[in-house]
Amino acid sequence: MINQILFCFLLLDAFILYTNAQQSYSGISALDCSNNDKSGPSSAFLYTCNGQNRYCKAFLIYKSQPPFDTIPAISTLTSSNQAELARINDVTEDAKFPTGKEVIIPVNCSCLGQYYQANATFTISSIHTTYYTVGTEAYQGLSTCSSLIRANPHSEFSLVPGTELNVPLRCACPTSNQTKVGTKYLLTYSVSFGDNITALSDRFNASIKNANGLQEKETLFPLTTILIPFPTEPSSSQTIIHKEQSPFSPPSENYPERRRRSKRKLYEGVGIGGACFLLVLSIILFTIFMFNKRKNIGVSQSGNERSKKNFVQPEDLRVEIASFEQGLRLFTFQEIQKATENFSSRNRINGSVYRGGFGRGKILAVKRMKLDVSKEVKLLKNINHFNLIKLQGICQNDATFFLLFEYMKKGSLRDWLNSQSPDEIGSWTRRIQIALDVANGLHYLHSFTKPAYVHGDIRSTNVLLNTSLRAKIANFSLARAVVNETSSVSLTNHVVGTRGYVAPEYIQTGQVTSKIDVYAFGVVLSELVTGKDAIIVQDGREVMLSAAVVSITKTEYAESELISFIDQRLICDDRTELALRMAQLSVACLTEEPTKRPSMEEVVSALLKIRADAFN
Repeated sequence: MINQILFCFLLLDAFILYTNAQQSYSGISALDCSNNDKSGPSSAFLYTCNGQNRYCKAFLIYKSQPPFDTIPAISTLTSSNQAELARINDVTEDAKFPTGKEVIIPVNCSCLGQYYQANATFTISSIHTTYYTVGTEAYQGLSTCSSLIRANPHSEFSLVPGTELNVPLRCACPTSNQTKVGTKYLLTYSVSFGDNITALSDRFNASIKNANGLQEKETLFPLTTILIPFPTEPSSSQTIIHKEQSPFSPPSENYPERRRRSKRKLYEGVGIGGACFLLVLSIILFTIFMFNKRKNIGVSQSGNERSKKNFVQPEDLRVEIASFEQGLRLFTFQEIQKATENFSSRNRINGSVYRGGFGRGKILAVKRMKLDVSKEVKLLKNINHFNLIKLQGICQNDATFFLLFEYMKKGSLRDWLNSQSPDEIGSWTRRIQIALDVANGLHYLHSFTKPAYVHGDIRSTNVLLNTSLRAKIANFSLARAVVNETSSVSLTNHVVGTRGYVAPEYIQTGQVTSKIDVYAFGVVLSELVTGKDAIIVQDGREVMLSAAVVSITKTEYAESELISFIDQRLICDDRTELALRMAQLSVACLTEEPTKRPSMEEVVSALLKIRADAFN
């Protein structure tokens, strides 16, 4: 009887801890590559969306290790802002850290589907790479094997050097209960050998036990993560150097045996934990109840929270250049002349954009402009996202400006869609990924920049593809800041944009909101589905592709007509149901009333679901 009463008290104590916790600690199950979440959201994948906000600023701690031991390298690894990374660690933007030094990484954490995540990319460099080693060795447990498998279309046996992986990083936003007690930020900490709850709580002056639903003496497993609550931004003074930090290296030859041993330990742990089944079941039921309850609560963000910044004036361009991060280079006109062979026609990519070789095999795209570029430069200086083209350098020669960007070998999406080569037309899964790349880039612009920006000229020629056919948004010359979703910085009678992509409300009123990007994205999505241009010819006259797609969906035999309208080169792909779902999403983006169009966050969630179904 006494044992039963004791068990009830233990159950009650665990329940109280869990109701105050952001997430329950996943334990060693986070290291298992065969996890699934069919029974409900699992913290062994990523942290679930049970916070007060759907997106927020969050932090990670990464332990410096070669080759990821400098600010630029860690920024690239985690797709984080280089200037912010240097600022919060109180170092310069070209700093190098000693091996094992804890580095604080600020990230934009967003709820996509049912999980929070910060998006990063990783380029495979070794033939020995697996999802397990990417999650545990390159990212030190800040991503999980199972979430990597779900986020990428590649099988583990097709991970070859040069392959780019989507990496969902573990992050979370505070719950309403945590916010009430003063928590503003959550930091994801990767557990090291020897770490324990008491020592970490003392070091960070935080209630780690409550934040993770932990028991007092519970074991923390290396390469798993816990959340640390902070009332203010974490400080570099709270970081330490771990003396026994092994450098990043390919897995050893006995990797399969090591993984079998890891699984054997996991199964032993599960057997021991069988007696706690009732406790786990209670927690899961409570989680599902709270998750469903919070899904019905709308979270809005006040436009007043967005800071206002004045645009840089042309005469301030040199001052702006002087403040650029170390990774951005100021080129001379002579260097550009030599690299482009004096702007030779054979180096012309398109219009006033040239390809230039800058030594050691480095190729950049050089964009020549007569207009003032200060506004575009200021925006590009402050954004850092894999799906937005990266500015590498700048040059001014008299009244002419040259912007130097990363070179995208496959050219524009429009060029790729026009290709007649069977090897180049791709597949439905490839086109879904391209759509998701563009959507992720726009979601970042709309939700994670301060002030929020709209691109203003989304079109298939402004979507560029790299060698892996990953998409990046380019040409920010028409980008502008917006205050919120219902008002614009200014109304203009001079409407600028590209025919076939301009939203109707922008033409009618000149109002600029993020919904004009959503509309243009709907056109690009229609192009991906049909393979056609934004302006097509029907019955001898020009017709907007967007109008044609929308009109088809209103007919009695909409599905059969859409099937005949989609890219016939991919009919043999036998995944036309995916194309139909993409077409339906494009129609939602093309809704005439802007307030009825989905946000880019909702578009990303829809495309993630389509992509997940594509691989089932």
